[in-house]
Amino acid sequence: MTRSLFDKLLDLALEEDLGHGDITTDSVVPADAKATAKVLAKQPMVVFGLRHFSEVFYRLDARINIERLVEDGAPVAPGTVVANLSGPARAILTGERTALNLLMRLSGIATMTRAMSTALRDYPNCRLLDTRKTTPGMRSLEKEAVRAGGGANHRMGLFDGVLIKDNHIAVAGGVAEAIRRAKAGNHHLVKIECEVVDIPGVEAAISAGADAILLDNMDDATTAQAVKLIRAAGRPIFIEASGNMNIQRIPRVAALGVDGISVGALTHSATSVDLSLEFQPA
Repeated sequence: MTRSLFDKLLDLALEEDLGHGDITTDSVVPADAKATAKVLAKQPMVVFGLRHFSEVFYRLDARINIERLVEDGAPVAPGTVVANLSGPARAILTGERTALNLLMRLSGIATMTRAMSTALRDYPNCRLLDTRKTTPGMRSLEKEAVRAGGGANHRMGLFDGVLIKDNHIAVAGGVAEAIRRAKAGNHHLVKIECEVVDIPGVEAAISAGADAILLDNMDDATTAQAVKLIRAAGRPIFIEASGNMNIQRIPRVAALGVDGISVGALTHSATSVDLSLEFQPA
């Protein structure tokens, strides 16, 4: 995530929580009070986002010292202290919730991704891919968390990859015409991926020269048939499977010979993990 985008995200997040001031902390805690605290994992997890967590506090008061005790992407057990903080008490208290929200959300995505990537360990040539089903404003962070969990990124946004979906096809008048238009509208280095939902769609995408074909919401038998047709085309075509994917099904789909499985749940359904920031007695 570029620095300017992350700055904007932090500005919005802190403005949302802080408003015109932390009236509880400012009325209860002396301005010169110091504090130490620890960040504690309360469940098994893959930690990701400690540097983003830290930036929240640095934005509030550069005097806060943060000691990160684990690396991003590391699995930890319940009870693990992942970071220590010390410095002005007011700033630590004010930043606590925003910083934890970021860390808990991103670690939740990394944790879920690690579980799913582990389920694919017997199929190293099949990529576990994310999607654009991300929290608005947090896409780059969430895609970083996917990588930390062992997954890979699909396109970042509408600007960096052609993916013709069902509604594009409906407007264009068919698979072949949509692919033709995409090829005509982009230079030769841009690959064209097209989503299809049945075998006639697969055949049309192959004939039209798609570089990648997304098999959407196909059952296993249809997926196997589609893979066989695409592999027989005589040219390299990336095969992606998507739709109704879960940790139980993805190894079975990978065994059918696809190159990638995209799972929207990595970002839209990951549950935030449980972390707490605990102050030490004065």
